[in-house]
Amino acid sequence: MKKKLLHIMHLHWAFPPIIGGVETHLTVILPELVKMGHSVSLLTGSVAGAKDREDYYGATVLRTPLMDLNWLYKRGLDALEDELYELFSSFCKEMKPDIIHAHNMHYFSEVHVMTLKRVANERNVPLILTAHNVWDDNLFLELTHKVEWDHIIAVSHFIKREIIGIGIDDRDITVVHHGLDQNRFSPNTKPGNILKKFPRLKGRRIIFHPARMGLAKGCDTSIKAIQIVRKKFPDALLVLAGSKNIVDWGETQQKDIAYFVNLIKHFKLEDHIMIDFYSLDEMKKIYALTEVVLYPSTASEPFGLTMLEAMASERPIIVTRAGGMPEIIKDGINGFVIPIRDFEIMAAKINTLLEDKRLKERLGYTGRQMVMSQYTKEKVTEDTVRVYENVLRDRKKKKKK
Repeated sequence: MKKKLLHIMHLHWAFPPIIGGVETHLTVILPELVKMGHSVSLLTGSVAGAKDREDYYGATVLRTPLMDLNWLYKRGLDALEDELYELFSSFCKEMKPDIIHAHNMHYFSEVHVMTLKRVANERNVPLILTAHNVWDDNLFLELTHKVEWDHIIAVSHFIKREIIGIGIDDRDITVVHHGLDQNRFSPNTKPGNILKKFPRLKGRRIIFHPARMGLAKGCDTSIKAIQIVRKKFPDALLVLAGSKNIVDWGETQQKDIAYFVNLIKHFKLEDHIMIDFYSLDEMKKIYALTEVVLYPSTASEPFGLTMLEAMASERPIIVTRAGGMPEIIKDGINGFVIPIRDFEIMAAKINTLLEDKRLKERLGYTGRQMVMSQYTKEKVTEDTVRVYENVLRDRKKKKKK
């Protein structure tokens, strides 16, 4: 039987050129939903240089300051309800959604979520949440409970367990791991002109820490580890991803970066660490030059798309035993899992991989095979659509009773 094609309205605080895990996830699933024949739209935050309305591979993207967390943090959240009600109502009127799918809207702003739920109820449209993160405070507790989400998608079993822990029924939560474009990130990718733009990469043994710079991402652990690694491998170069175009709710990013810069100077590591901003296209080319990938989060990382990028590129990755990452990285199989903040063990694992080419290749190859079987863009999209269909079917059954 032919499946019904849906009108799907997504909402999230940001979208590229803003860079982050949720933003990257949306660049994966929106075009795939369009390929499946669904009508797809996204309401998101404004960003300098981007059009207020654009077509993204067939998906309609509408940008507004009312969804821009960087702007909202400075403006404050008072007296927004009427404007938000008009915004959400008009977007729904235009898009006529069968499903409203909110991403990480169980935090940041109560007025946004409660207004969205009001509009969804008025239009009798199911409201689905993807929880990409959890937080340890009252706002997360209230918004996850206060809003009657029709269903919650958790991006890892870790996130599902945390949501169960605050009293949500496990039957109302489905785990859908992220996927990625397995063709964009591939072992066949060539560095191309990346060495011309970043000549410091030439002739170096690249260790790539691709997560945005912050203490929660363990950048200081990587810096301390390279201080040890360089003694055995003087040509080692740690590449850190800069922090241009991100959501910085609370404005903590620059404080963290200032600390890292001082730490680099303290260890006299200027010749062994490169910090710059890389586009998505440049990221895949840097992976092509990379020997080891690092993701030593100190916070409870909900998932970490970087893991999939490294695996798809056939590069071994070292992660910490934090959050949902051990669900994906199996120690000694497709990478290494180490204790949080243990820069000495991290340095030892990096040295092992730089010494043992065959081990490095084996872990990378296994990672690629895992991506192809479990984490493709097609699979994550199909799993998401299955949640939509189940929610709509359950709602139909309730109406008949």
